[in-house]
Amino acid sequence: MTAPAFLLFGAHGDLALRMLWPSLFRLHCDGSLPEDMALYGVSRSGSTAELHAHLHKALAEELNEGNRHRLAGFLAKTEFVNLDAGHATDYAGLADILRKAGRHVAISYLSMPPDLFTPIVANLQGAGLIDPRTRVILEKPIGKDLASSRAISDGVAGALAETQTYRIDHYLGKEAVQNLLALRFGNAIFEPLWNSHHIESVHISIAESLGIGGRWAYYNKSGALRDMVQNHMLQLISLIAMEPPVNGSSEAIRNEKIKVLQALHPITESNFAERVIFGQYTASTDGSLPGYNDEADAAETSDTETFVAIKAHVDNWRWKGVPFYLKTGKRLASKHTEVIITFKEVPQFLFGQKPDADLCNRLVIQMQPDESITLEIFNKTPDVHEFVLKPVALNLEINEAGNGKIRHIAYERLIRDAIKGDRTLFVRRDELEQAWAWIDQIHAARKAARAPLLHYPAGCHGPDFE
Repeated sequence: MTAPAFLLFGAHGDLALRMLWPSLFRLHCDGSLPEDMALYGVSRSGSTAELHAHLHKALAEELNEGNRHRLAGFLAKTEFVNLDAGHATDYAGLADILRKAGRHVAISYLSMPPDLFTPIVANLQGAGLIDPRTRVILEKPIGKDLASSRAISDGVAGALAETQTYRIDHYLGKEAVQNLLALRFGNAIFEPLWNSHHIESVHISIAESLGIGGRWAYYNKSGALRDMVQNHMLQLISLIAMEPPVNGSSEAIRNEKIKVLQALHPITESNFAERVIFGQYTASTDGSLPGYNDEADAAETSDTETFVAIKAHVDNWRWKGVPFYLKTGKRLASKHTEVIITFKEVPQFLFGQKPDADLCNRLVIQMQPDESITLEIFNKTPDVHEFVLKPVALNLEINEAGNGKIRHIAYERLIRDAIKGDRTLFVRRDELEQAWAWIDQIHAARKAARAPLLHYPAGCHGPDFE
């Protein structure tokens, strides 16, 4: 009987060193990594000694008095394999290494460009390294549109069943994102209010203060719509708007998520101007920050969007008429990710003049920079003779709720789930394709409408709907 192996393709890459190896180390420290599982870093060049040197640096911030003694054991489980992912002949050597070690491939994590997914999986299969126990994790982006996404999925499906394919979106591993399910379906107080009768609007924003410096060539082929909306934001809207699943299984949850994507109102040439804003950052007003086309690695003058705002609608009974505002951009005033559920006003305000015409009850779910949930309600102002209301925030600090035991790397949770075979927080093929179909529609509408690209100075809040 063979022991399991975890193959990490792209072992020296930025994502691997910043997120994936630290996640694997944490899993090793808390006992979630199977004791007999070996880790193989796969890349075009290097050695085990070189990989261990990289890991000493990458894991430096992870070490403390409680886990420092575990580093040696982790490194002992870790070995490097030289392999060119596109060369089929290299996989025979990998198979020989695993055979001599008495191991089978339990997990392959492809932290690689998507055009390599199909050849890697095909080469693993050709070398006899895929069997019914094998699971493969695919890192985003999976394609650049519906057609390319289907081509990748078809290629991967030539060697793997859908149940063996784990498409990762690290946002689904964030504690606050998972709490969306807990809020919706674990608390009776919210479900009666979670509909168009009581909710005025939903705002989902992912703002980043950094620009594209150093990633211009990649980003210019993608843009904000493909890079952020197609995956992170559509996953968030699915979790917020989905109907209660029939049970807590991964398939039941994902069945409801795709219904939301199918219900998204079409964005066409005729409604594009009132539903979508495309923007691009220019130099900051004080000149300290460059514009997108002035970044040091900019290769040309481009109209690729660095900002997108969408007024989306979910056309079903629960959400008819409720706008979902999606907003994401680079070089904005601050870095934050949050969901704001704004409830409708009371039918009649009984206490004189309202303190603010725009002030309503709100549920604020913040995911970055800190994870928290806040319910904003009205309360009488103490020690005031008149009956004056003011907003009060009821805070649930997720760190405190977990006695400080919170995982700060979303990948850690997702890798653990893949090892366990839990697919709940991974993206199913039909979800992915439905998301791409909606995104492709927006790109087509933009082209047909010849919509202008709005420019905003770096460091501001970005354009908004009037």
